[in-house]
Amino acid sequence: MTNYTHWFIRARLKTRQLLLLVALAEEGNIHRAAQVLNMTQPAASKLLKDLEDVLEVSLFDRLPRGMRPTWYGETMIRHARVALASLNQAHDEVMALKAGRFGQVNVGAITAPGLVLLPPAVAAVKHDQPNLRIALEIETSPVLLDRLEQGKLDILVARLFAEHDKSKLRYEALTEEPVCAMVRPGHPLLGMAGLTLRDVVSAAWIVPPAGSVLRHRFELMYQEEGLPPPLNVIETAALLFITRMLQQSDMIAVLATDVARYYASHGIVAVLPLAMPCHMDAFGIITRTDRLLSPAAKIMMNALKAASLTVYGKRLDPD
Repeated sequence: MTNYTHWFIRARLKTRQLLLLVALAEEGNIHRAAQVLNMTQPAASKLLKDLEDVLEVSLFDRLPRGMRPTWYGETMIRHARVALASLNQAHDEVMALKAGRFGQVNVGAITAPGLVLLPPAVAAVKHDQPNLRIALEIETSPVLLDRLEQGKLDILVARLFAEHDKSKLRYEALTEEPVCAMVRPGHPLLGMAGLTLRDVVSAAWIVPPAGSVLRHRFELMYQEEGLPPPLNVIETAALLFITRMLQQSDMIAVLATDVARYYASHGIVAVLPLAMPCHMDAFGIITRTDRLLSPAAKIMMNALKAASLTVYGKRLDPD
């Protein structure tokens, strides 16, 4: 039975209080926050005081030149953003249904599954539900997880690391991600038999940014062979730059194998026959356990699971 005695019902929590929390976090000043929300400063101050009185905590430190969230405030701001995003999504779904569309789903993915898993899944959804709106984002796992927490994304195909809070996440593993070395077509090393890391230690490399997992494992791979990591490097994760740079130089890039194969299939690059034992961690499908998937998101989820069988040989139970 549904519980109708939540604290926010007893406290008569107002949507404008949630909006005020977010505006204060962004503006850092109650006068500017009030202007953004088109209310007077005394009205904004009263809304904030009423909420603090109900919670019996101070949500913001009052400073000489503004306001700074306390730990309590940070907590409320984070949940206010999620609640407001959910209300916006509810409105968008209703408007989509009124307009004859089936709704919208927001999907995020890291690069490799974004290239090989999402296209067949999206194509299947659009074939069956052409009016369903699909928004896609290709980003790193930490960025995607932040947007999932904020309610900006419904489904991720990404990684979970040890530092991530998994208490409210559902994770269904898909596959590990091998990496390879990539060069331009016609590169002189392509004709070299029995290529080893020692042969390319002095080569110019395009590598992931410092601090990334792949960069760490790339350098560790050399150290395990008793070799110093390459010094002649360019650090970037920008695929357009990487492929263009390879085309006009003899540099070598380290990339996910699925990404390299995609570009190689179009003749843009070639995969270097060099063993690269520095694979990335497994990635999988990630959703929130504390939020129900919309009908549109359920359709997208089942399409992703069906495509995973073809792409990765991984069978997942449909939702």
